[in-house]
Amino acid sequence: MSEERIPKRSEVPEQFKWALEDIYATDEKWAEDLQKLKAMPERIAAFKGRLSESADTLYDFMQLSDEISVLCDSLGNYAQRRSDEDTANAKYQGFLGQLMNAYVAVNSAGSFETPEIISIEEDKLQKFYEDKPELKLYKRALDKLRRKKAHILSEAEEKILALTGEMGQSPENIYSMFSDADLRFPDAVDKDGKAHQVTHGSYIPLVQSEDRILRKSAFESMYGTFDKFKNTCAATLSAQIKAVNFYAKARRYDSSLEAALDGTEVPVSVYKNLIEAVHDNMHYMYDYVALRKKLLGVDELHFYDLYTPVVPDADMKITFEEAKETVLKALAPMGEDYLAILKEGFENRWIDVYENEGKTSGAYSAGARVHPYVLLNHKDTLNCMFTLAHEMGHAIHSYLSNKNQPVVYSDYVIFVAEVASTCNEALLMQYLLKNTEDKKQRAYLINYFLEQFRTTLYRQTMFAEFELKINEMVAAGESLTAEGLNELYGQLNKLYFGDGIVLDDEIKLEWARIPHFYYDYYVYQYATGYSAAIALSQRILKYGEPAVKDYIGFLKGGCSTDPISLLKGAGVDMATTQPINEALAMFGELVKEMEEAMAE
Repeated sequence: MSEERIPKRSEVPEQFKWALEDIYATDEKWAEDLQKLKAMPERIAAFKGRLSESADTLYDFMQLSDEISVLCDSLGNYAQRRSDEDTANAKYQGFLGQLMNAYVAVNSAGSFETPEIISIEEDKLQKFYEDKPELKLYKRALDKLRRKKAHILSEAEEKILALTGEMGQSPENIYSMFSDADLRFPDAVDKDGKAHQVTHGSYIPLVQSEDRILRKSAFESMYGTFDKFKNTCAATLSAQIKAVNFYAKARRYDSSLEAALDGTEVPVSVYKNLIEAVHDNMHYMYDYVALRKKLLGVDELHFYDLYTPVVPDADMKITFEEAKETVLKALAPMGEDYLAILKEGFENRWIDVYENEGKTSGAYSAGARVHPYVLLNHKDTLNCMFTLAHEMGHAIHSYLSNKNQPVVYSDYVIFVAEVASTCNEALLMQYLLKNTEDKKQRAYLINYFLEQFRTTLYRQTMFAEFELKINEMVAAGESLTAEGLNELYGQLNKLYFGDGIVLDDEIKLEWARIPHFYYDYYVYQYATGYSAAIALSQRILKYGEPAVKDYIGFLKGGCSTDPISLLKGAGVDMATTQPINEALAMFGELVKEMEEAMAE
């Protein structure tokens, strides 16, 4: 594919497009199924007030729920994938709108489900299982719903909470409009006096520049602007944290952290173990900071120096065909069955490969039941090869989960979502390091790996600690002010990066530009998922087939049990700090190897 001109969708060869006809042969077939979904509210309504009447009735309702899930999966994947092929295509935007309207109607019709299932007496439910053994298939799903009984309020209270939903979303919506739509940054200026536009999208490429004057200028543009609005940002974030704590208290949780983690069945100790383990391994980050300062040859290392490469770009042009071939070789330790699925995806158009006009940017995997679909915007770079490995990890996880679990347990939770993708990346990195003799390329690869550790494990854990502390402050009745938030964020940067870097005043405002603080304890999962993936990749390389068997069992598990138990079955206990300690020890070894490589 030529990179000189972005082609129209119609100009992209068929073999580089995903096979959406595998879901629906025509748009008309999609429309037929949409009519089936529109008829579902009437079928659902027939069960209202009856879920406790008999085992047969409850079983039939759960079967209907599965039928609706499968229907929505096909409808949603077809409409969204078609829309993503060309976001300017109004037809498929219309498909999405029609589907959303039907989906809302289905959800509204089924609003009686939770209160009715929770109200079934335990003895009666046990009798249902005896009367209809087939109902036992849904026991975990029913138990998971019923265990929240202590956090379900009276009908009147639930109605009031429901009415607050839009208000509860307001802080995130306000922040998004402010940061994404209204905020404008002054241009950054490079060493030659040339202006460069600063946006959220251009900021990281600018601070990755070799031009230190440009990096500093972009850094000051970004945080100087947020400084002008720091009180607005603080008030908005304060409103978000107050809302989170309000809902936690209203639902009788001991803390907002417990409330957030309860949805994915993750113990609070896992979150706190992550922070504790990273604290115990800060010395590796301090070593990295010292090495970065040395390799950049600067008298003082500043926060605007953290993203620029310390190793010149290695000339690694990798075509899509070469990327596929290398990924297959790198994942050979996973065994023939795993490789067969990977080849099936490569050969049967699971992947939409290249950019075209109007196509959604970035990359993702969507786990459709017919088979996964992967969106790429492939360029012939090392990063794109890693993206291919990453997204195919997601795809194979979804494929195995869908093929081996009943509908009700086929979707895995977000806590484990990044494990398979990152494990693939780790195996690819280990393969490349083992098979790269060129010292320049090897140093480049190590630097790439180190940056993954820094930005995923250390940085996301720092975010997680900041989020925990500001929630604790609000729960204790303290106010979140710009001055207080700056002081706390500065202290955390000092702790995580040490004395080897200048604590620039601007970095104390970084909290104001991070949208994840509006996602309710989300970021820690990047760090735990990365740690688990590193541990699993090392286990696979060390023990071979037995470790692969355990890992495949995890991929097949869906949400058939809680995520900690699933990972434990694969050989990684995230209820302990061991996987995090081992991952960070690898980081330390890589820092040493990098220092030795650059000294030669």
